[in-house]
Amino acid sequence: MSRTLASPLHKAIIEYLIRKRKEAGLTQAEVAARLNRYQSFVATVEQGQRKIDVVDLFLFGEAIGFDPVEAIIEFKRITKLSE
Repeated sequence: MSRTLASPLHKAIIEYLIRKRKEAGLTQAEVAARLNRYQSFVATVEQGQRKIDVVDLFLFGEAIGFDPVEAIIEFKRITKLSE
């Protein structure tokens, strides 16, 4: 397993995606449909088994309804706190 999958930043990204999905009142299946992917794709992301690149972050933002730039700012703040 890659070190980035277990990193504090990766965990923060996953927690953020799950929180935003739930705040939007969406299921994994609904997000997957908006992404034109299978529900299992969203599940593997939320379980931390798949890396999220910047393109995926923007696509998730569009599907769920959050600003990916604000997400990146929050991730930067979180990583500074854990140093």
